[in-house]
Amino acid sequence: MKPSIPKGTRDFSPVEMQRRNYIFNSIKSIYQRYGYLPIETPAMENLSTLLGKYGEEGDKLLFKILNSGDFLNGISFDDLKMIADHYKEKGMTASSNSLVKEIENITSGKFSMLISEKGLRYDLTVPFARYVVMHQNDITFPFKRYQIQPVWRADRPQKGRYREFYQCDADVIGSNSLLNEIELCLIIDDVFTTLNLPVSIKINNRKILSGLAEVLNASDKIIDITVAIDKLDKIGLDKVIEELQQKNLSAEAIEKLKPLLTFSGDLGAKLTFLKSYLTTSEIGLKGIEEIEFIFDRIAKLGLKTAQIELDLTLARGLNYYTGAIFEVKAINAEMGSICGGGRYDDLTGIFGLNNMSGVGISFGIDRIYDVLLDKGLFDIPTDFDNTKVLIVNFGEKEADFGLGIVRKLREAGINAELYPDAAKMKKQMTYADDRKIPYVILLGEEEINSGQLAFKNMLTGIQEIRTIENIIEELKNK
Repeated sequence: MKPSIPKGTRDFSPVEMQRRNYIFNSIKSIYQRYGYLPIETPAMENLSTLLGKYGEEGDKLLFKILNSGDFLNGISFDDLKMIADHYKEKGMTASSNSLVKEIENITSGKFSMLISEKGLRYDLTVPFARYVVMHQNDITFPFKRYQIQPVWRADRPQKGRYREFYQCDADVIGSNSLLNEIELCLIIDDVFTTLNLPVSIKINNRKILSGLAEVLNASDKIIDITVAIDKLDKIGLDKVIEELQQKNLSAEAIEKLKPLLTFSGDLGAKLTFLKSYLTTSEIGLKGIEEIEFIFDRIAKLGLKTAQIELDLTLARGLNYYTGAIFEVKAINAEMGSICGGGRYDDLTGIFGLNNMSGVGISFGIDRIYDVLLDKGLFDIPTDFDNTKVLIVNFGEKEADFGLGIVRKLREAGINAELYPDAAKMKKQMTYADDRKIPYVILLGEEEINSGQLAFKNMLTGIQEIRTIENIIEELKNK
């Protein structure tokens, strides 16, 4: 059998993992600096937790897990007849493999719900809301949490889009204050300053979009409008209009929407335009007020490197957003958003805990990695957490002594290895070179008796005689 992995997933080499860990650690340290605490949730959730939270398109991208054992057990005759009729219409003979493949094509996915009760998480926010409700008596509010774990989406794999990828989330829940939105912008700025990656932070407000739907007399189509607008930079204006037409948005409403989709100008011009456009919408004007507060405070504080702009077409299609929404893109990079998020006023209400507003962001680690790699911005050494010292193994006696030496190095916080076999010197030195291990300790009978060790710098080739205490002091100072 030829080994392979599912499309949209990847293996990572040690060098790639060192680089990824550099990104993870950079983000984690900044989260902790701002007072966020770590949690983790299971890879799988009950489908009842996930379904209906991401919109119709999001639901289609959920990976469902077949029930354990005989997943057809308990299925009624009527359900099986529905399957048989489905296959008969297609002129197919139902086999176990084709059955599973075709299940999602059956009307409304009813059958798949009968054989699947769990699914892989689509994001970290909905599981977080579920976590908050289940653990509300153990949490101090406002609760600031960060979470770094993989998520899964049954999407079509392409550049920057994977079926399995990591998200690095930070959320504050239990507070309505817009100071949280400002803090999240500062976190974004700190992270990408640390990674030396120039970015643009785009901000909008779902209240503005709700006001837009009111002005268009299409409040019942707010989801259709936001989902279509959210695709503007991907499919273009004509395709967005075509999609809105297919959703039965009136020609009059589409004509009234066009100026918003094509307007350009600085922050002041955009705010003036919005106020005149949404003058009859109370919720729309409230959204403008929130945007002005955020931009005013950030202007006073200043950002280190990130640019920030009001993007009137930013919609973010997830249904649970209710206030400020964020999207971050790398400047001069052919990549979609590398960070995003927003305010959700009652996501926990779905699970029975009302009036619990939250706001959060999520860094897309895989896309960030790809951008840093494409731009040559990994300025860290690939051996930054690698072995620093290799003890050469000349035989059983030397190896026994070397075990004590390598233990002292490790207890001093220095990454060290003892070569496991008494191989030829050339092979052990080649191993050190290939692994980019900077120092080697050679132990012979003389070194064992005297405690004076041969300490070689693999970069310069210089070899000196040192005690283990001298070696530890030198390496710790470096």
